[in-house]
Amino acid sequence: MKLLNIVLIAVLIFSMMVMPLIIAVGSQTGSVNGGLGLSQNLGEEAQFQNQAQVQTGTYMNQVGEQMQIQIGEGNEVKLQSGNVEANCNMDMTQEQVQNRTRIQVMLSNGMNSEVKIMPNVASETALARLEAKCEGECTIELKEVGTGNQTRAAYEIKTQKQSKVLGLFKAQMQVQAQVDAENGEIIQVKKPWWAFLASE
Repeated sequence: MKLLNIVLIAVLIFSMMVMPLIIAVGSQTGSVNGGLGLSQNLGEEAQFQNQAQVQTGTYMNQVGEQMQIQIGEGNEVKLQSGNVEANCNMDMTQEQVQNRTRIQVMLSNGMNSEVKIMPNVASETALARLEAKCEGECTIELKEVGTGNQTRAAYEIKTQKQSKVLGLFKAQMQVQAQVDAENGEIIQVKKPWWAFLASE
């Protein structure tokens, strides 16, 4: 009888020590994968399986415009539409959706931004706003601009234009504009500090 009591007490003590550990592990697993979290994770995995790193080739974007993608050295990608080419050093993925190609870039805040606007449209928008032409030293780069929740992908167009300072002295004016790659809006225009003294 004494032996039976000792065994029962040992089993009771053991279960009191082990049960809280089992409950803790179960609740942690449940908080990670429990409820709708598991199905959300599976949905995200399925979505990302359709995306792949961009490949060199000619594609049709979501609005039916033709674009060429060329992979360069390192992480550089060249995105071309019409006769306008933009360089990009961000991680870029492509996804096929009903015979159309959707391009996205990954931002530093962990979000993805879709590239809906092509370089030729962004260039045209920027140059019209700058009242300039893309001649000589003209560069177009798809890059990340902004910080935190305001971070987004934008084309930065830089060019030079002839101007006259005080109406007398000829000068080259370095101008640039940023165009949102998702909606085509002008984000920012930059000119030299002395631009107010110059006729363009």
